[in-house]
Amino acid sequence: MKKIFFAVAILFIAATGCNIKKKNNTAGNAQLAGMLQHYYDARMQLFPLEATANGDVRYNNLLPADFTDVYRQQIKTFFTAYNDSLKSYTRETLNDNDKKSYDIFIYEMNIALQGLDLNYLTSTATGNNKYFPFDQFNGLPLLMGQMGTGTGNQPFKTVADYDNWLQRATAFTAWSDSAIVYFKKGIAANYVLPKTIVLKMIPQLQAMVTDSAGKSLFYEPIKLLPAAFSEVDKSRLTEAYSKLITEQIVPSYKKLAAFLQKVYLPAARTTTGVNALPAGAAYYNYMVKYWTTTSKTPNEIYATGLAEVQRIRLEMEKIKGAVKFSGDLNAFFTFMKTDKQFMPYKTPEEVLAAFHKIQATMEPNLKKIFTLVPKSTFEIRQTEAFRAASASAEYYPGLPDGSRPGIFYVPIVDATKFNTTSGMESLFLHEAIPGHHYQMSLQMENDKLPLFRRFIWYGAYGEGYALYCESLGKELGLYTDAYQYMGALGDEVHRAIRLVVDVAMHTGKMTREQAIKYMMENEAISQEGAVAEIERYMVYPAQALSYKTGALKIKELREKYSKQLGSKFSLADFHTAFLKDGCMPLEVIEKSMNEWAALVK
Repeated sequence: MKKIFFAVAILFIAATGCNIKKKNNTAGNAQLAGMLQHYYDARMQLFPLEATANGDVRYNNLLPADFTDVYRQQIKTFFTAYNDSLKSYTRETLNDNDKKSYDIFIYEMNIALQGLDLNYLTSTATGNNKYFPFDQFNGLPLLMGQMGTGTGNQPFKTVADYDNWLQRATAFTAWSDSAIVYFKKGIAANYVLPKTIVLKMIPQLQAMVTDSAGKSLFYEPIKLLPAAFSEVDKSRLTEAYSKLITEQIVPSYKKLAAFLQKVYLPAARTTTGVNALPAGAAYYNYMVKYWTTTSKTPNEIYATGLAEVQRIRLEMEKIKGAVKFSGDLNAFFTFMKTDKQFMPYKTPEEVLAAFHKIQATMEPNLKKIFTLVPKSTFEIRQTEAFRAASASAEYYPGLPDGSRPGIFYVPIVDATKFNTTSGMESLFLHEAIPGHHYQMSLQMENDKLPLFRRFIWYGAYGEGYALYCESLGKELGLYTDAYQYMGALGDEVHRAIRLVVDVAMHTGKMTREQAIKYMMENEAISQEGAVAEIERYMVYPAQALSYKTGALKIKELREKYSKQLGSKFSLADFHTAFLKDGCMPLEVIEKSMNEWAALVK
């Protein structure tokens, strides 16, 4: 099946390429559109979890071990073939939208192939290093829990949906066995995770082990069986899911946990950064490029981080003075972290209601600076209990057809300890509206974009924009409370701190412990929170650099165009120009924005 699939894909590229050389204008655009559509369809079969996340149900029954050498070679063949296909096009003859598609596509192919050469997997669903099939933050064992509850992105509406999950989840046993094989290969190659990370992974796996099927979160779809199903199907599915859980899923999680505990943990490393791994420096340099979509060096980013931390701390000093706090900034941080007035909630429902109030407060001002708004629906939910302890607040994109809303997940382990000064307003602006919900929804809803662009993601653009949205608080009627504004500054300095600690850890300037200390000295974060953040950066090298890098670029462009255009500058039009064509590398969006400004002028 897979060999036939690749043969068809490559024959398609060869066939279209022959015609493209002859017709490079209007017909060329049509040919490009056809090639991009075929690329997207072929990619969905290669990365079926990504397809499910995108609302493409064709491959909801598939679960490949996409980190294996055999599968990675198929991926490399795939990207190489499509990269070669671009030689058939002359960029200058394409229209504006197709030029953007061309630029993004060639960037995507090149960065993917570079990553494969450095053991990085480019699947957006479970992307990771091949020797690290999963960790405490990324990977299928956690994603399975989200998908298999009946409320995630895996649909459970029809009998076919239920059968698709049966087939997909049945493959988890083979996936987990392969993961053990590749963890062992990593041990042999001296390519292992830090011990502190492995210690977090073990209880996550153990939490999935239950003594009966009915107690498993994977049994939840059975509790949600649609009434319209026949009694025969209900009985069959109940039996099949019970058997799946007790005979395959639970034993697989138990086996993974035992392997990590008995075999992998003793072999895990005590070092912090990827610089300790073979060819670690080259790997980190690639990850910096991958996540920032720039040519900035780690040292340049580190210097920017130090400068930004200093600048934001000065702003914090002003707030401290305004509320007449007598101690130093670190004492102020402690006060904000520990004073009971900042922990007023008793239940998770009260926390969620507070976020709904933030939404209601700022919504009247949105139309003043955002005229391009999404149609997709939006919800605020509490993060599932099984992953809340190690999860950050996050946005889960919806689908353009309305079958799945955009979801803002809030982890609430203990509502009585949920601190209002954690930056609730800035968090909502970032993760929800007008941050990720606006950007991702508008991108997916734009049917003028080829499908690969409607679902593509670049952290520097997407996270950079979301962080930029945090700076809009005052323009949206928020940050009227000094402590909420302090929380917003805390979120901003948090992203600046990331530039420092991420680079420092992965280039040998800081250990895990030193990075935790630096973070706690420069923002109001608990030790538990700092540990979770630092350990996230340890397994997600350079991802944390994308936020501030992107936000600084957007602010730079806004300021530049405001000066250039004077009275012709409209903030709403600026936002529309930035959002209308979807996610792209920073160099591509800057070129696009320069063209927009030239037209306005």
